[in-house]
Amino acid sequence: MSVAPGKQEGVLARTHEGEPGLPRGRSGLPLDEVREVQRDRLLRAVIAAVGANGFRDVTVADIVRRARVSRAAFYAHFTDKEDCFLAACRKGGLLMVGRVMAAVRSQPAGATAEELLRASIAAYLEFLVEEPLFARAFYVDMPAAGPTAVEQVEIGLHAYARLHRAWHDRARREHPTWPAVPYEAYFALSGATTELVRAEVRHGRIRAIKQLEDTLVSLHLAVLAAKPWLPPKT
Repeated sequence: MSVAPGKQEGVLARTHEGEPGLPRGRSGLPLDEVREVQRDRLLRAVIAAVGANGFRDVTVADIVRRARVSRAAFYAHFTDKEDCFLAACRKGGLLMVGRVMAAVRSQPAGATAEELLRASIAAYLEFLVEEPLFARAFYVDMPAAGPTAVEQVEIGLHAYARLHRAWHDRARREHPTWPAVPYEAYFALSGATTELVRAEVRHGRIRAIKQLEDTLVSLHLAVLAAKPWLPPKT
């Protein structure tokens, strides 16, 4: 499902079409600041362009038009559209992890392991709902963007696996009867979470991913705490 061109969906896909370019010179911005703003505009523009057209059909011209910068400025920052796209996905991924970690840190001092798990999953899903074009780029287009992108996806899965392991290590101090599991279990949970989210995003059901919260909490607890599945809400 493509998103109509020009439609703004999420901060990470905000473009500058129809706006003036960046002022420079004595009455404008310093060169370093111009370059920083150019890069930020390009990262947002490539997410918007991929959301509208899919990665395969996006051109550098699409990206610079949305960013309101020149082609020369684009090539000063990136070698090609793939380089730009993967940089945008890395930035969004870091912001997503930051949102999850902030949600965990905001929990009260006495929060249980299960409460911390639920807070992290809820924050992760909420971030994607707020950034639907990034969600599509990250989960649908990125895996099909070439071998470097596939490698970056795997790196991301391992990053989440390590977060799962860190949470589980702390949780087992609170719950010593919870089982020890191999690293592959954490990696499998990362993959399962990704596939559940990807299916909803691919079918245009971005807002429905919030309904995955109970399923994901139960899945993690079934594997990492040997707990029975949570009953469905009535």
